[in-house]
Amino acid sequence: MVSVCSLKGGVGKTSVVLGLASSALSRGVPTLVVDLDPQADATLALDISGNAEVDVATLLGNPRRKTFDAAVTPSGWVSGDQRLDVIPGSADSAAYDGRRATERALSRLGQALATTEDYRLVIIDCPPSFGGLTRSGLVASNRAVVVTEPALFSVTAADRALRAIDELRRSSAPDLQPLGVVVNRYRDRSPEHRYRVTELADMFGPLVLTPTIPERSALQQAQGASMPIHRWPGPAATELGGAFDAHLARVLRAESRPPRRRSSSAMPEAAAV
Repeated sequence: MVSVCSLKGGVGKTSVVLGLASSALSRGVPTLVVDLDPQADATLALDISGNAEVDVATLLGNPRRKTFDAAVTPSGWVSGDQRLDVIPGSADSAAYDGRRATERALSRLGQALATTEDYRLVIIDCPPSFGGLTRSGLVASNRAVVVTEPALFSVTAADRALRAIDELRRSSAPDLQPLGVVVNRYRDRSPEHRYRVTELADMFGPLVLTPTIPERSALQQAQGASMPIHRWPGPAATELGGAFDAHLARVLRAESRPPRRRSSSAMPEAAAV
């Protein structure tokens, strides 16, 4: 399981979740997307129509197999025997986002997801904060991806996110490891963007994952049409699809290896790429 997170809103965290889901769908990888963000943007983009009777808030309140099965909803992206399922997001999940959540509360999502072996990949879309929901997603995961933009405030937020992940790893999630930092909305012609990517590399070394995700309007267009980027026409969509394919391959390689326990004094390292 991999959590996609950020401690700053507006960096395109959900876009990265959707790009990974699109890549998994194009490769035939059975995938479940868990929409933990109360804004539920991933649920909307994955073409889940209507209000789900059972959603992630219900599951957090009752993390049993019966509730899990009722919450799983096929994505509107799928056709034929492909498998891309969603546990829909809900504004009601904000009730579980308190910063003082107990260890028992933080373990509920992992408890619910442990009831299934139907998916090769589970992607958790966390809210842009370090409240109870994001911590629940991270506790349930063995890998974490931090999304950032090449801008000052986003870089500092990425630093805070990696430190928060390491702190959680030392307490509630000993098997959690940061997969790395994905740089989104990158413009190669921007001196500021090039400077910030260099700054990120100086700060985090191999934790900065390549390739960067280029800023292309095709991504917003595909999301607006509730379509996977791999089915959107044009060279820009092909370029984006290739970038997400590279990141998905890294996620799958990391998921295929058992997590390594680290001593409390160890700093997080990048997974092998």
